[in-house]
Amino acid sequence: ADDLRSGVRDQTGQHGKTPSLLKIQKNLAGRGDSDLSMRTLSTPSPALICPPNLPGFQNGRGSSTSSSSITGETVAMVHSPPPTRLTHPLIRLASRPQKEQASIDRLPDHSMVQIFSFLPTNQLCRCARVCRRWYNLAWDPRLWRTIRLTGETINVDRALKVLTRRLCQDTPNVCLMLETVTVSGCRRLTDRGLYTIAQCCPELRRLEVSGCYNISNEAVFDVVSLCPNLEHLDVSGCSKVTCISLTREASIKLSPLHGKQISIRYLDMTDCFVLEDEGLHTIAAHCTQLTHLYLRRCVRLTDEGLRYLVIYCASIKELSVSDCRFVSDFGLREIAKLESRLRYLSIAHCGRVTDVGIRYVAKYCSKLRYLNARGCEGITDHGVEYLAKNCTKLKSLDIGKCPLVSDTGLECLALNCFNLKRLSLKSCESITGQGLQIVAANCFDLQTLNVQDCEVSVEALRFVKRHCKRCVIEHTNPAFF
Repeated sequence: ADDLRSGVRDQTGQHGKTPSLLKIQKNLAGRGDSDLSMRTLSTPSPALICPPNLPGFQNGRGSSTSSSSITGETVAMVHSPPPTRLTHPLIRLASRPQKEQASIDRLPDHSMVQIFSFLPTNQLCRCARVCRRWYNLAWDPRLWRTIRLTGETINVDRALKVLTRRLCQDTPNVCLMLETVTVSGCRRLTDRGLYTIAQCCPELRRLEVSGCYNISNEAVFDVVSLCPNLEHLDVSGCSKVTCISLTREASIKLSPLHGKQISIRYLDMTDCFVLEDEGLHTIAAHCTQLTHLYLRRCVRLTDEGLRYLVIYCASIKELSVSDCRFVSDFGLREIAKLESRLRYLSIAHCGRVTDVGIRYVAKYCSKLRYLNARGCEGITDHGVEYLAKNCTKLKSLDIGKCPLVSDTGLECLALNCFNLKRLSLKSCESITGQGLQIVAANCFDLQTLNVQDCEVSVEALRFVKRHCKRCVIEHTNPAFF
């Protein structure tokens, strides 16, 4: 800078500025104003998901077009793109020496996009504020097929509104690229947020809102009605959701075939405590393409609800009714009508299930691969024997807390189910080391064995370890390590 000033004095003979230098500075100032105006009129900037009291918000250079006066919460903010640095030679002479280019800036664009693909939505929005190049890369359409938001304090409704508005820029009011929305654990999500998704995301295929207990049936109905390609729906922990159906308007338009229009294949309604048989009847009648259904701890369901399910949804492969205390052998008789299509069944802690229900399932569901019957205290060696002889391709079995199962049942299991990989015998009081040795001698592919709270010797555990090299043994014997 001193050299520059001395050069100017030598040319003018005074301490003033030459007309040419003044002209250059005016041109630079005009160019800077032009760039700023272009940035202001350009496309909206990314939705930044972070607390508003951060230094970046207080001292940021970009102008905010969406703000909040709420303090102590996480909100969605919109900022203008990062400014472009002026690179005129005179300015460079007067500025500090530039630092060497960072290593990450040497990566090509496709590598940067690949790195950004592993970031959650809020971190991706922060990356968009770094510089002009990162801003353009962060809004690559390939990165916005999925939105993932987590946290109890985040204002999800506003975040979804801002993000969808930005993604709808090229196609007004419609976001064609977004296929997955995951907002699990966001307790501040309300029906308003789901309405935004339903209105703007017709190509949505996967929606996960587990633990968001403020959403209701009406919002879910809107999503399934306006997103015809929705295949995966997780509403576990949403206690206000009692059924899945189309809205009344959609039902009138699609009548009488509207029941076949919901394409959901995967439905998780775990911990939807208010779900009853009538609600399950509505779900089965509208979601006839279901293949995966999880109804864990839906404590009001009975055998009647399972009968409706089997009538309409004949393609179910995986079904869980764990902790549904009113499900009994009659319910398993209905489930057995799924026959060879059923591969996964969980009836854990269904205390009314006995050997009779197990015989129904074993007789007709010969391709069963996974069975969880933990806590079904009515199951005995006879039920295990019938299961082993009819479901020879069984790979995972949990019969923990079944005190009537002994070494006799284990022997039948070992001599018929050679592909067994996971076996849980936790708290089976009648199991001894002899039964474990028979299992280990025949099931070489065993990978997981749970014998916690079982009276088995150290020698038996070592025998299992020798014959099943890859087996991880869960035990409570302090002498074995």
